[in-house]
Amino acid sequence: MKGRAHKLEPVVIVGGDGLSAAVLAEIDRSLKSHELIKVRANADRDDREAMLLEICAKTGAQAVQHIGKVLVLFRENPEAKQ
Repeated sequence: MKGRAHKLEPVVIVGGDGLSAAVLAEIDRSLKSHELIKVRANADRDDREAMLLEICAKTGAQAVQHIGKVLVLFRENPEAKQ
């Protein structure tokens, strides 16, 4: 997964307002479309770690990697496999 994610660009950016319902909805839509995504989180390290856990809990995604301000997430889309 890390290798596949390396070439990806972040599809969602979490700004100063933090992890709002709109941002979570966009992450959910992106996961449904792409399965493997990058999210850029403009916050300090502890806040990014908390965001990663919250995103995973609320979207059912799996954390692949957290490097710097970039979070890599994966959630399989069973509909895409049909």
